Amino acid sequence: MRYGRGTGNGADGAVGAVGYGGGRARRRGGLAVFALAGCGALLTAGCSASGGAPAGTGGSPPGPPPAGASSPGATGPAQRPAAPAQGSVSVAGEAAKGLESPWGVAPLPGGDLLVASRDKGTISRVRTDTGAVTEIGRVPGVAPGGEGGLLGLALSPSFASDRLVYAYFTTESDNRIARMRYDEQRAPGQQLGAPDTVLRGIPKGVVHNGGRIAFGPDRMLYAGTGETGDKALAQDKKSLGGKILRMTPDGQPVHGNPEADSVVYSYGHRNVQGLAWDDDKRLWASEFGQNTWDELNLIEPGGNYGWPEAEGKAGRAGFRDPVAVWKTDEASPSGIAWAQGSVWMAGLKGERLWRIPLKGAVPVAEPEAFLQGKYGRLRTVVPLGGDKLLLVTSETDGRGSPQPGDDRILNLTVK
Repeated sequence: MRYGRGTGNGADGAVGAVGYGGGRARRRGGLAVFALAGCGALLTAGCSASGGAPAGTGGSPPGPPPAGASSPGATGPAQRPAAPAQGSVSVAGEAAKGLESPWGVAPLPGGDLLVASRDKGTISRVRTDTGAVTEIGRVPGVAPGGEGGLLGLALSPSFASDRLVYAYFTTESDNRIARMRYDEQRAPGQQLGAPDTVLRGIPKGVVHNGGRIAFGPDRMLYAGTGETGDKALAQDKKSLGGKILRMTPDGQPVHGNPEADSVVYSYGHRNVQGLAWDDDKRLWASEFGQNTWDELNLIEPGGNYGWPEAEGKAGRAGFRDPVAVWKTDEASPSGIAWAQGSVWMAGLKGERLWRIPLKGAVPVAEPEAFLQGKYGRLRTVVPLGGDKLLLVTSETDGRGSPQPGDDRILNLTVK
């Protein structure tokens, strides 16, 4: 089934009903109008853009950094050198293929991966040396539907000793975060312990369920949520919908949060899909827009990011403007990662990997697009350190055009 973006309800990178169907190969032909046309044949060897996205079609020009405090642990204005204006991406092969609706990914010590299947409600282990995929267990209570299901994964900061895997998932009544002990000594398929619910009561819907979770440099747990299509939730600080949340590993509000008794860290979000920290511990988040602008935001505690009163760079008092914006058919952003001085952002409907080069909190050039249409919808980006990333495709989620071998986890080298 295909979903049109329409009024924004199909925000999970929905493929429009008119002028955008027909499979991956057909879509590929329409991408020549963008900045990296002609690069496709060189992607496996790496290629650079010749000037980023053209004005008016994606990204935003360099400008002043957002005002105010940064995320916990931020060290102030960065003195690091700027990222180069032009970068490159090379695909070094596949870590895995044949995955069904992959969403969250958590690298294990030693290099293997845990991968969540949104629609099956299972977690599998991927051996990165062989590509073998083994189901370790099913998360009880997952109720997949629309954009909901088993979404983000994260490992406890003390995973080496406590073996806890955190998961964000949709149930019949809400979205919630739970943790489970991973016991590799048990039989495959039975290696997950019973879920211990950390946080419940995040609003659920057919769309806009958020779902990304990650532990920050402060060892606290962060979660991006959506407003489920009920726009008013984003501005309601008593609701957990349309927010970025910050909590202890036990799900309690953190000292230093904007309100002492609340896990709400920032608000005014439509549907947060990506979380990443840069080398100076600033928190970045990607977010679906409605009909006009998708966003990359620098997150500041207590910040109001405007939805539904503002979309994109509104320049309105009281709202935080995004650092970069894209037309919705170029991005529909999902996961992000920090590497080599840039934010790397996966695009669902846009079917490309965006690079946003930065100096501190300021873009130094227009965003660059890579892999346009080559692998279809792109869901998750995982940093492995240095110049290595993992990129997860999302063609089997009901909105793609699966090819033999989909879905895949790709090994990338970037700069």
